[in-house]
Amino acid sequence: MEMIEALEQLRVVQKELDPKFGALRGTMSALKTAVRLSKDEKADALPMQKALLKLETAVADMQSETEIDTEKLETAVASFASVTQTALNNLAFDFAKDLRDEFTKQGVEMDGRPPTLTVGILTFKMDIASRKGQWLYGREALTSPIPLSRYRIFQTYKQQVKRIVERKLDADFAVNLQTAWQKCIDKRKVRPSGGRINLIEVYSQFTLDMQKQNFWNQPSRRTFKDYPRDFFARDLVLVQEMGASPFRLGVATKSMAEKANRSIWVPKTAVDGAYYSDITFD
Repeated sequence: MEMIEALEQLRVVQKELDPKFGALRGTMSALKTAVRLSKDEKADALPMQKALLKLETAVADMQSETEIDTEKLETAVASFASVTQTALNNLAFDFAKDLRDEFTKQGVEMDGRPPTLTVGILTFKMDIASRKGQWLYGREALTSPIPLSRYRIFQTYKQQVKRIVERKLDADFAVNLQTAWQKCIDKRKVRPSGGRINLIEVYSQFTLDMQKQNFWNQPSRRTFKDYPRDFFARDLVLVQEMGASPFRLGVATKSMAEKANRSIWVPKTAVDGAYYSDITFD
């Protein structure tokens, strides 16, 4: 009987100490890695960033599972975070320099500074920590995140030049856009003030109007003709560049700019532009 009682008491204590011991063990392991990396003459940014994440998680566990004062530990982690960020920044600048050199060899000028690099009207945003980057037109993503490979980045750039930069405007774009706008007007019982219709609503109607009869006969992904947002943004810019645009765009409010279903970014350059939320035809 006494043995059973002793066993139960031991189990209670064990259950109470296990999380604390696990938190301490995790913290010591993360600290050892951080110390080892900090001894190197040249900062190894990516392993340091990985170690920092583990260390921050371990500290959080310590704070929740133990009563140990973590003030000194938090100070040390903040110091390690600072040198890690510096190493990441240096790595980003080194990679950006190599990437610019690669583009220069191909006769293409790349500008900007990490994490945002530009080539003409296109933007490449890099995330050195995840070792990936992404091409954008304005605020619209043109690619999924791709590995930070100079060859891969340049190849995807050439694809997007053909797809976006060299895109030709359909001769009937403005007419069809006005038709879509008018359909949105006609759906309302009362004409909106100034004829202003949400730009994304008109974009949706425009996309529906593009569909061929086989889609309406058998709606499916296979029969749907896609018209991506980046194409729409590019077509709006191409119309404006022709001069005497038949429509007016209304700048989005802050709340609308934060919602993809209420506004769209229309670029002026690779990094400049504005969110627009409505469209009006005369």
